[in-house]
Amino acid sequence: MRLIGMLDSPYVRRVAVSLQLLGLRFAHQSMSVFRSFEQFQQINPLVKAPTLVCDDGTVLMDSGLILEYAEALAHPRSLMSSNLDDLTHDLRVIGLALAACEKSVQLYYEQALRPPEKQHQPWVERVSGQARAAYTALERELALRPLSTERDAITQAGISAAVAWQFTQQVLPGVVPKADHPHLIAFSAAAESLPEFLAAPHGDSTYREAG
Repeated sequence: MRLIGMLDSPYVRRVAVSLQLLGLRFAHQSMSVFRSFEQFQQINPLVKAPTLVCDDGTVLMDSGLILEYAEALAHPRSLMSSNLDDLTHDLRVIGLALAACEKSVQLYYEQALRPPEKQHQPWVERVSGQARAAYTALERELALRPLSTERDAITQAGISAAVAWQFTQQVLPGVVPKADHPHLIAFSAAAESLPEFLAAPHGDSTYREAG
């Protein structure tokens, strides 16, 4: 399998970390949807990251759908709980993490790609508020029900929450105050120390198989 996309995308990164924890081997091609548009287009005409090229040549996209495929490949190994109560909690955390990613990406694009004089301040304030609300809810969830950061016990909820927090802090420093999120800070630090996270760090680098 080939994972296409840059690790500065939280969606690409959550797939890269998850594939490792599921025990699935893959190659990573770090390719920008902006700087490598035409090259990316030859692999996936929609130029959407992450893109996964399966062993049979099928091209998949969207991190959630790619992870469904990965879970099927890795069965019975799974990053999702089989217990309904735990699964419900994990799905809530994943939903909050993905909402935080979505709003952070929207805000980053607004600030990075649009000239300051063309930025719509009410939209910036709305999206910023939504991102902060997502992280406030995530902080509350972690305070009430801590997530595991053990290598053999971390779930997709933990992966998604850690990747989301790291992304927002890297690309939008100060938008979500660290002081208000002590549980997320501690959790993120522990998760980022795992070999699977270290092998796929946020940024321009290419995944290298964890030791």
